[in-house]
Amino acid sequence: MAEETKSGAMMVDIELVRQLAAVLDDTQLTEIEVEDGERRVRVARKVTAAPAPVQYAAQPAPMLAAAPAAAPAEIVAAPQPAANAVKSPMVGTAYLKPNPEAKHFVTVGQQVAAGDTLLIIEAMKVMNPIHAPTAGTVKAILVENGQPVEFDQPLVVVE
Repeated sequence: MAEETKSGAMMVDIELVRQLAAVLDDTQLTEIEVEDGERRVRVARKVTAAPAPVQYAAQPAPMLAAAPAAAPAEIVAAPQPAANAVKSPMVGTAYLKPNPEAKHFVTVGQQVAAGDTLLIIEAMKVMNPIHAPTAGTVKAILVENGQPVEFDQPLVVVE
């Protein structure tokens, strides 16, 4: 940690700073802060995003003759998740199994009872089980193991 000497200069524990920097690299975090009583060390890295490439529209060539009218593009509706899909109550990471070696909580076609665990969402290092609201059959699993999920995102369809 950091300590002050008799002259008022600050002594820094370089090894601790290196360990914290390694934690940043391992976890893809941008900053970390540790505190021990009155002493506090914060390590941060500046993240710079590459600027998006700029595309300029080219001047259209003058048309000499009218082009034949193109047929209208077919509009395809995006598949809508079932109205009875269990939705995420939070932002986090979805896990379909309790640990990497275990089997999935549920599979498509499986019968579940109300209250059965369908998956877990990790948010802020807390594992939050997502339970089946009603009894039924798992019709679809709409997320993959380890996938980030958003609030209100459909996760599992139980009918």
